[in-house]
Amino acid sequence: MVTVNLYILLIIVILTALIFTLTNGLNDASSVVATFITSGAASPAQAIILASFFGLLGAIIGGSAVANTVSKIVNLPPSPFILKILLSSMIGAITWNLITWHFGLPSSSTHALVGGLVGSVWISSGANHILWGWNELFTKAPHLVGIMKIIIGLIISPIAGFTAAYLLQVISKIILKNSKYELNKTINKLQWIMSSLLAYSHGANDAQKVVGIITLAITCVNHVSFNTPPLWIRIISGLTMFVGTMFGGWSIMKTLGREIFTIRSLHSLNSQLSSGCSLILATTLGAPVSTTHVVVGSIMGVGAGDEYKLVNWGIAKEILAAWLITIPASALVSAAVFALANLVI
Repeated sequence: MVTVNLYILLIIVILTALIFTLTNGLNDASSVVATFITSGAASPAQAIILASFFGLLGAIIGGSAVANTVSKIVNLPPSPFILKILLSSMIGAITWNLITWHFGLPSSSTHALVGGLVGSVWISSGANHILWGWNELFTKAPHLVGIMKIIIGLIISPIAGFTAAYLLQVISKIILKNSKYELNKTINKLQWIMSSLLAYSHGANDAQKVVGIITLAITCVNHVSFNTPPLWIRIISGLTMFVGTMFGGWSIMKTLGREIFTIRSLHSLNSQLSSGCSLILATTLGAPVSTTHVVVGSIMGVGAGDEYKLVNWGIAKEILAAWLITIPASALVSAAVFALANLVI
């Protein structure tokens, strides 16, 4: 067994968490600009720069409710031992993110992270040290915490995106029934505002997950608790996601922008508005959700509201299958990584 200095291990955990954020930018952030580009409202370069900037802004000033939810999943007293758990969790999540990114599957980085945490905590300390949140639902004052809060958020958020997008599409079709083609120019300009909102809400929700992990890691080493995560952690997490977004996940953009439903300007606008509002609500409630989930739900919503027969529901089934296996797959990988790390360090 190799003895590793505690602070070196902390640095490794932080760097690994930032690599996860980078893969998150490659994976989830690509969904932010998919319809924006496909509808012709912006070039790929313009869309990526816009999403990167507002995603960074959301990461820095988007609050800390989501970070608090993630950091409390590990139901263990702060100790250096947790560093190995966090390291294994990140590696498991990164591995799955890279696999889905390579094959162009719009999977969920949030699912991957949750699965990674569950797998490493379970194998290291037992299932009773995971904050499942089940018992809290049956108290005198029921409330959502831990895994239950995350799972319910992951289930409800795409449904909310679908429903809002469907209603917006139906209503806007009625209102704009006799409008001229030139209206698309105005709609495309509005898309810049809605895409900025979506990118901001993505940064506010997704970057906070890693902020919570890094904050927990520092607490375990320095034994200093934080009321809110330090600003420097939010900045480096946001900058890393900025870089990931700049690289872009083009294969995932293609799947979301073209292969689910043929996106036009009005579809894109309604999808962005629905997704952005759903993500902001989730972030305010402290629920870490999947941007990809919400965007896919909203694209299907506008498709169903326009012409449901033209929606490629087969792609939806493939995506759903990828979502369902993400948590167990990343949990198994992280459990194996922890078993190996426990032998080595």
